[in-house]
Amino acid sequence: MERRSPDRIRSLRLAGTTDAVTRCRDFTRDALVAWHWMATAREESEDVLLLVSEVVANACLHAGGPHTLLLDCTDERLRIEVADSSPEPPAPRSRPDPSRPGGYGLLIVERIARRWGSVPTADGKYVWAEIDTPLRSPDLRGPQPVAP
Repeated sequence: MERRSPDRIRSLRLAGTTDAVTRCRDFTRDALVAWHWMATAREESEDVLLLVSEVVANACLHAGGPHTLLLDCTDERLRIEVADSSPEPPAPRSRPDPSRPGGYGLLIVERIARRWGSVPTADGKYVWAEIDTPLRSPDLRGPQPVAP
């Protein structure tokens, strides 16, 4: 059973905002600092920031822009959800055009995320990605058994 603390669920409304990727990275970085990832799990933190950037950028480029970003951290995983108004599920390009920038976003997501997908909603969809929670920090692990 996943352990969840209310202070490890964060949501950011994005509808109508500009520079969504930067806002989402900053918002996520603040959450990771509060959850002690930046001090104890720097590499995993950078992976999370890259995942957020790619999913939000894809919503900007292919889905009319993101509406919300949700971060849901449990003892086992961090789930990133980006909602948009497009009903079309994301589809990785079979071969990005090397002469044009971009086209690698979902390939990056596939490489970094433990798993990812999309869920249709009444007004579009949300794309989610999960990464394992680093269990190096006692603050992230929660209560631990006491040795006899």
